[in-house]
Amino acid sequence: MSVKALLEELRAARVVPVLRTRERRHAETAARWLREAGLGVLEITLTIPDALSLIRTLTAEPGLIVGAGTVHSAGAAEACLAAGARFIVAPWVDPALAAPCRAAGAALMLGALTPTEVRAALAAGADVVKIFPASSAGGPSHIRALASVFPAVAFCPTGGISPSDVPAYLAAGAAFLGMGGALVDEARIAAGDRFAILAAAKAALETA
Repeated sequence: MSVKALLEELRAARVVPVLRTRERRHAETAARWLREAGLGVLEITLTIPDALSLIRTLTAEPGLIVGAGTVHSAGAAEACLAAGARFIVAPWVDPALAAPCRAAGAALMLGALTPTEVRAALAAGADVVKIFPASSAGGPSHIRALASVFPAVAFCPTGGISPSDVPAYLAAGAAFLGMGGALVDEARIAAGDRFAILAAAKAALETA
């Protein structure tokens, strides 16, 4: 799949769950439940213990697009791509991540908040600019302001977004959204509350 085709898949998905748990087994359970709810894209953050093994396991599932988040170096990006990740995400600007992504034909999402940072992310090779933390920076109104200056840029706001926020972000100009805690509540996962996770995921899909 080309980067262009991958970005179209992400736009169509609209919501990208961001899995960040203290225990790998909780992330694996969350991934299974989110898949059951109908979500076909997952971002596995490298803060999860043994994240590479989880990426490798999930990429074996047909029809699932898996990316790696909080990628801190070119070496980490290469390891994630070798494990099967189709996109690499960092909440900051790191030009060193571009070369591994280009070599693997994967998409790169770099984090930014201000217009200057958006320019820096694009110059560093970002295919998508991740706006983080979105909710505390002004929410949809901040995305609308950035999109007015950068109409051709694919923005992915992440951070503090709930299912009810999705329509406002998309209307403001977001290409798609990253959603973490609202979908992946580790306390509920640890308690085996499958219903709550499924309900949140289905709410996100419905609002999208």
